[in-house]
Amino acid sequence: MLDGVNVALGVSGSIAAVKVVELAHELRRQGANVRGVMTESAQGIIHPWALEFATGNDVVTELTGRVEHVELCGRDGWADVLLLAPATANTVGKIASAIDDTPVTTCATTALGADLPVVIAPAMHEPMYDHPGVLDAIDRVESWGVDFVDPRIEEGKAKIATEDAIVTATARATTEQTLAGRHVVVTSGATAEEIDPVRILTNRASGKTGRAVARACYVRGADVTLVHDAGDVHYADTVTVESAAEMRDAVLAAVGGNDADGDVPAADVVVSAAAISDYTVEAAAEKLRSGDHRTLELEPTPKLLDGVRDAYPDLPIVGFKAETSGDDEKMVAAARDILERTDLAFVVANDASVMGDDETRTLFVDADQVDEFSGSKTALGGAIADRIAATVEA
Repeated sequence: MLDGVNVALGVSGSIAAVKVVELAHELRRQGANVRGVMTESAQGIIHPWALEFATGNDVVTELTGRVEHVELCGRDGWADVLLLAPATANTVGKIASAIDDTPVTTCATTALGADLPVVIAPAMHEPMYDHPGVLDAIDRVESWGVDFVDPRIEEGKAKIATEDAIVTATARATTEQTLAGRHVVVTSGATAEEIDPVRILTNRASGKTGRAVARACYVRGADVTLVHDAGDVHYADTVTVESAAEMRDAVLAAVGGNDADGDVPAADVVVSAAAISDYTVEAAAEKLRSGDHRTLELEPTPKLLDGVRDAYPDLPIVGFKAETSGDDEKMVAAARDILERTDLAFVVANDASVMGDDETRTLFVDADQVDEFSGSKTALGGAIADRIAATVEA
C-alpha cells in the first residue's frame, strides 16, 4: 500500500509512544521509507535509538542549522506525508494555533504551509480528548485538510488507533483519489445456512480478498459499504450477515443508498467477492439428535448477482468465480459464462485452493481479454480497485 512512500513520523509525549516501534516496522513492511522526529517529552518515554532501529534512519530530536523541518517537510522536502503518531492534546493544540516550539510541531507548521499531506493519530486520557478546546483544535486542524485517525475509547482513555488503521489512513493520504466521491459496495467472506440452532452449512472462504478490495477502494477515496460475515472494520461501513438471503437483502439495500436522510448515496459499483452459499435447507426448530442417519433436502438460494442486475440494469458489477479444475481454460470459460449471463464489468477467476491463503493467483476476465495476476491478496485488492476506477470513469 505504501510502496516507495516517504513518511516523516512525528512522535510526541504520550505513553502510546511505546507502540511507535511496531508502527514504524509496519509502515516499512507496507513499503514505506520512514524517518522519525521526536519531542523532548517523547524521548522520556522511548529512547531515540529505538526509533532509529525501527526506521533504519537517524532520528531528529532537535532542530539545528540543517533546518531539518524544511529538509523533511518543506516544499521540496524528503517526505511525502507527515504522520503524527501519537499526537498529544498539547501537540494538537499547538498545531491549531501555529505554535512550533518542538521538532514535531515545527515540522507540522512547515508541512501545512508546504501543502504536504498530514495525518494525525491522537492519544490521551478520555477527559482530555473531550475537552472543548481540544475538540475545537481538532475541528480547526481538520478544516485545513488534515486527516485524523480516530482513537479507540477504552478504559477511560482515548487510545491510539490500531497500526492497521494508521497505515491505511497514511495510504489514503498519499494515494491518488481515483474513487473519490464513489460509493462501492463489497461482499466478503462466507455465508452460512442454518440446519438447526447449532449447526450450519458453510464453506472455507476467509474473506481476505473481499476485505482487501474494500480497503483498497477506501484508500483510493471511495465510501465503502462492506457486507460480510465478520464485525466492524475501520475503513468501511459494515453490515454483518450470515445467510445468502441476508446478504442479498443487505446488498440491495446498500446499493439503493439512504434516500430518506441523504447520508448514504446510491452505489456506483458492486463487488461480489463473497463465497455465497448455493444451497439452503429448511432449518429445524430444535437441535437435531446426533447418531441418526439424516437426509438434508437442499434448495437453491437466490443468486445475488441476478437480483442486483434485475434491480439495477446499468450498475457496474464485478463478479468472482472460484473453480477446482486447475485448468485455466475451464476457469475462463466459467468466468465468461457468468460475465455474459449477468452483464458484468469483469470477473476475477481463481482456483479454490487459495482460500484462506495470503497469496493468490487470479485471472481477470472481461469481454475482450484475460489478464493474469499473481501476488498477495492485499496487492490483488489494489489491482481490482484500479480496474474499478477505470470502469466507473469509462
